[in-house]
Amino acid sequence: MTEHFDVYGGARLTGEVAVVGAKNSVLKLMAAALLAEGTTTITNCPTILDVPLMADVLRSVGCEVAIDGDLVTITTPAELSHHADTSAMGKLRASVCVLGPLVGRLKRAVVALPGGDAIGSRPLDMHQNGLRKLGATSEIAHGCVVAEADGLHGAQIWLDFPSVGATENILMAAVLAKGTTVIDNAAREPEIIDLCRMLQQMGAHIEGAGTSTLTVHGVDELRPTTHRVIGDRIVGATWAFAAATTRGDITVRGVDPHHLDLVLEKLRLAGAEITTFNDSEDQGFRIVQHDRPIAVDFVTLPYPGFATDLQPFAVALSAISDGTSMITENVYEARFRFIDEMVRLGADARTDGHHAVVRGVEKLSSAPVWASDIRAGAGLVLAGLCAEGITEVWDVFHIDRGYPYFVENLNRLGGHIERVSSVTERG
Repeated sequence: MTEHFDVYGGARLTGEVAVVGAKNSVLKLMAAALLAEGTTTITNCPTILDVPLMADVLRSVGCEVAIDGDLVTITTPAELSHHADTSAMGKLRASVCVLGPLVGRLKRAVVALPGGDAIGSRPLDMHQNGLRKLGATSEIAHGCVVAEADGLHGAQIWLDFPSVGATENILMAAVLAKGTTVIDNAAREPEIIDLCRMLQQMGAHIEGAGTSTLTVHGVDELRPTTHRVIGDRIVGATWAFAAATTRGDITVRGVDPHHLDLVLEKLRLAGAEITTFNDSEDQGFRIVQHDRPIAVDFVTLPYPGFATDLQPFAVALSAISDGTSMITENVYEARFRFIDEMVRLGADARTDGHHAVVRGVEKLSSAPVWASDIRAGAGLVLAGLCAEGITEVWDVFHIDRGYPYFVENLNRLGGHIERVSSVTERG
């Protein structure tokens, strides 16, 4: 039994939508709970498939995990297993983030290599090199990352690329290391800041969160805490592109608009009217697109640049814009496979290495398409809303991994999307 979405074209999305906790933050916060014996509570968690998958990873090393709506409770025992090898690991890219906490607390970890989205290689060289700098040995053996140390010590670590995953793993190993660790060229994403805040609440000493240099003064132990996940900027941006692509009017609540400064500026250039609000009680923005979008160029870069996760939405917007857009992908080499599916929908797009040229057309046409990852799936749905006829989007389990109540929210905004169960095989 498989599922696909039937997406009916011609909708103009209007109304309000709420954004919950960030997928790219909650999974790392759950992993951080391994660092302290006792019960850690995480609130504002998204109800997505990746959360119970990460819960299974934590259970595999001895934790008790309870999920109740947007509340996740993790009880970490005094004695943990160092061996994280469960079927959930192969379905979840972020599962490798248990490596740093296990090495930091147990001085040993055997972590199955992760799976997840088909968007290109995500080598673990920087993760391993960082752990080696901290005093651990690390190798790939029998499909697992194996790391071990007599003890961890502070170090000066330079990352060749500001990798989010490597920054997180090194950071979570360093908080319990002896001495001071400096991570240069660290990732600066809001999700990194969120992790630093939670670790600080647990008793870690961290300086420089949100900058390219993180300084970690190791402590002997950490304590459990309660922490609220920040709003998901990628989901917030998805709704922003949904408004611009369908010439809609959407108010998005629950996300800090400053986390989307560049995205909103790009959509202004495309002709959208945007207002933002940001106080302790209400965060978000409203985006209104009256006319056909104007073509804009996009270049993906680490934060604060334009996120690679948003590249499919940039392609979808460009496909129906007035003019020609150049889109450059600098992070994941396989992400342009999404464009093959857009061409099925009538997009005029060509790729050459890291670049794609998209010449906008007035309207796309429906076709069966397949999602290769979370954001590609959501991007195909947005494109289907701008296509004549009914577009079938297959492999929608990817979308469910990143978007809570995606179909329900789209339908509330005026779209017409149906989830269909089928025994039809992809052919």
